[in-house]
Amino acid sequence: MTAPFDALALVRDPATRVVVTCGSGGVGKTTTAAALGLAGAAAGRRTVVLTIDPARRLAQSLGLTELDNTPREVTGVFEGDAAPAGGALFAMMLDMKRTFDDVVLENSTPERAEQIFANPFYQSLSSSFAGTQEYMAMEKLGQLVATGEWDLVVVDTPPSRSALDFLDAPNRLGRFLDGRMIKLLSAPAKAGGKAYLKVVTVGVGMVARVFTKVIGGDLLNDLSTFVTALESMFGGFRERADQTYQRLKAPGTAFVVVAAPEPDALREASYFVDRLRSEAMPLAGVVVNRTRRSSPVKGRDPLTAAQAQVAADAAGNRTGADLAVTALRVHVEVATAAEHDVRMTRRFASAHPDVPLVGVSSLPTDVHDLEGLREIGRLLGS
Repeated sequence: MTAPFDALALVRDPATRVVVTCGSGGVGKTTTAAALGLAGAAAGRRTVVLTIDPARRLAQSLGLTELDNTPREVTGVFEGDAAPAGGALFAMMLDMKRTFDDVVLENSTPERAEQIFANPFYQSLSSSFAGTQEYMAMEKLGQLVATGEWDLVVVDTPPSRSALDFLDAPNRLGRFLDGRMIKLLSAPAKAGGKAYLKVVTVGVGMVARVFTKVIGGDLLNDLSTFVTALESMFGGFRERADQTYQRLKAPGTAFVVVAAPEPDALREASYFVDRLRSEAMPLAGVVVNRTRRSSPVKGRDPLTAAQAQVAADAAGNRTGADLAVTALRVHVEVATAAEHDVRMTRRFASAHPDVPLVGVSSLPTDVHDLEGLREIGRLLGS
């Protein structure tokens, strides 16, 4: 039988230092991350919520006009005089280019850093290259943990399967730099530029000529120079990425999978659960958001009650009967939807009986402020 998941107890526990939320889009993952961060702050913990999702939902729900790569304090977090000692909530959004710039500055000389910043390939890679966001997420998380400033770091990952790609960051970046094409492209800078066209094998020479013809000699030289510079500073970045990866597997870290009671969302949740297990990552539990609830009508099945009402009032006041039947039919629709959510959640739980789970009831309106986040926080307790 699936155990209840008390997400509030998780973030209130001083032993919990990092919470990573993941899930598909549109399931309330960002709201869940914000609510967990707020609950951690309310428990007297200095908390920062880092979102990798470029959408603005986190800033809006926290009452901030914008978020950037620097933690911003959220005001009005505590109700009345209930502010706990040490409790504070900060929020930030990953700026992958700025984070990449910081990596370059920390792993090269000022002169070399300026050369890298001016390189057109670096400018493209640091802002839009596939996978850069995940690499920089790993780097930023490592920076936040290393400062020792935070009692709790809550990470809101991108709303897709790529949310867990940062787990591969050390290996993927290593494969990128160790690949044959990268070694080929770095040859000009290592061999003195023009010497690149005098490679020792005919096969590589043909590739060189093709590249030169297609993208031009100057562009090729820019690329090779950048790759060589990146390779020279890679050691420090990979070492810290490895350290962060190990930190994610260590005690004090918890992953929370967020889903909705719909087939696609629960299918994605199953993927996340399986992926985390395969990586031996500490999965704390699953949150099933926006589950609908209904109550019985005078102890009877809603549809039966509606049919009885129609029969009883058929010869009486038609207006009153119509209103009653309409109301009961609405209730039938709600009850049917609620039964669907229960069925879908139970199906997921039966497939993952050892994964703690909590259902969060759907609220009448969307969450867009701190009070809404507090309500979600209360519902996250099992």
